[in-house]
Amino acid sequence: MKNVFFDRALNSATRLSGSKGRILLLLTRLSNKMMTVNWNKVSLTSAKETLNIFSRISKAYASGKYCSVPWKTVVTILAAIIYFLNPLDLIPDFIPLLGLTDDFSVLVWVFNSVSGEINNFLDWERSTTVA
Repeated sequence: MKNVFFDRALNSATRLSGSKGRILLLLTRLSNKMMTVNWNKVSLTSAKETLNIFSRISKAYASGKYCSVPWKTVVTILAAIIYFLNPLDLIPDFIPLLGLTDDFSVLVWVFNSVSGEINNFLDWERSTTVA
């Protein structure tokens, strides 16, 4: 996928990935934005679930609880979060009905790109919840 805005998010994520505190701050920003999105209007609940998974894996990584995730996967997930948070991307978020379309496309693309690692994380998460 070639998207100059995602490339910028990837560069930001690379710098961010070394600072666990900054990752947690990013996740706070994500949580705040997720509360402002009308998920019913968007009718893409899978995008909300994807963001929730990205948030959980990032938080587990930043807190040191889950270290089995490759660095490249962490950076890619953080880039997707940064892209979602950026209101001025390929299709600016303030454009009615279309503004979040590119954000959701990036989320789906990243999710599919790292799905193996996501599944590993979800297995780990289930095993730690049961234990």
